Amino acid sequence: MRQKKKSTLLTEVELEFMTAIWRIKGGTVREVMANLADDRQLAYTSASTILRILEQKGFLTSERAEKSFVYRPTVDKPAYQAKSLRNLSEKLFDNTPSSLVARLVDDENMSQEALQEIHALLEKRLGKNAD
Repeated sequence: MRQKKKSTLLTEVELEFMTAIWRIKGGTVREVMANLADDRQLAYTSASTILRILEQKGFLTSERAEKSFVYRPTVDKPAYQAKSLRNLSEKLFDNTPSSLVARLVDDENMSQEALQEIHALLEKRLGKNAD
């Protein structure tokens, strides 16, 4: 039987949990559950299973503290964001980051303010490379 390839990207539910973990910088199952969206109704056992899966995938570590496990991230949010964008650029935009940015700025819902922020970021980045 073929072994399943270890995923380096998060599913939507896993990302929801990691976002809570990053926000609180780690915590118990109950603490993570308290930091999920208010409309998210999960059983304790389901939440615990998701956290164990994230640990198996290498996104979390855990240590026993009294009667609970405390989960902490092993990957920081900016590093995961960079990895996800690289993956998106490779798979959906033929490894052409400019196509990804073009699609983003062509979005009709993009506000003028957001476009100006992107412009300022590009100017700053280009200014660093000119030195």
